[in-house]
Amino acid sequence: MDRVRGLISGEDLWKKGYGGKFVAVAVLDSGIYPHPDFRERILGFQDLIGGKISCYDDYGHGTHVAGILGGNGALSGGKYRGIAPECSIFSVKILDRRGNGNRKDVVRALDWVMRYGRRYGIRVVNISVGAAGGEEDYGELEAAVEAAWDAGFVVVAAAGNMGPEAGSVTSPGSSRKIITVGASDDENYKKGLKGIRPGYSGRGPTCDCVVKPEILAPGSGIISCNSRIRFTHRAYTVKSGTSMATPVVAGGAALLLGREREMSNVDVKIRMKESGEDLGYSKARQGWGQINLKKLLRET
Repeated sequence: MDRVRGLISGEDLWKKGYGGKFVAVAVLDSGIYPHPDFRERILGFQDLIGGKISCYDDYGHGTHVAGILGGNGALSGGKYRGIAPECSIFSVKILDRRGNGNRKDVVRALDWVMRYGRRYGIRVVNISVGAAGGEEDYGELEAAVEAAWDAGFVVVAAAGNMGPEAGSVTSPGSSRKIITVGASDDENYKKGLKGIRPGYSGRGPTCDCVVKPEILAPGSGIISCNSRIRFTHRAYTVKSGTSMATPVVAGGAALLLGREREMSNVDVKIRMKESGEDLGYSKARQGWGQINLKKLLRET
């Protein structure tokens, strides 16, 4: 995450108080382990897979995503600090111990956020999961995320890792309303990065000709919180994919809303469009460009 901050934000943002305080983010993923980097800021946990009450993450993906979003780097002396290190996190478990899930549970999770999210101060929803399928499959997920968007939440979803072919953005990132995130560094293949192939980030347009993704962020070789810290004694681990890029953007939204609390989700989307940095790629690959947090927060 230090590499992410160096690329897009600058290390002075957190010191200036842009930590996303007073903003809660719902992370729809494989759960969350109470890692010391964010343990005291876990607002709650809703388990739609096993029905458990206590926080857990038997796959590790959700904890890694949460660290990119809101880890404070406590166990690394701040080196692996997340994007919004003062935000609160509400975890909704929708993936099982193998990282598998289904549309029904994503829809249930979004319904839960719409019913109860306001009482927890949730303003941003991070969905670092995606599904490939036909238009009928896409429709159910798209309707759910669009309902959450219409309810006022900033919904941020991954573009998926099925690129580089055109039309390879997964659902619900294919929704025209929400903010869809691709990886800006997906062509930078490096030996030893597990599961990475050049050009993995999903490309647009969607089946109804919508340009996607809207915005990019680094996603390859990202260091973040390890859910297996008790067993491995390693506080951090490395993962790659648009799943890792997505919480960078969700964290940016939390920073912005923490500073300008009156903004709507549409305002946030417009500001992101205005502050994106053109990387010289096609619109089908980069949308507005790469997120730049200093520009997003109008820092000079």
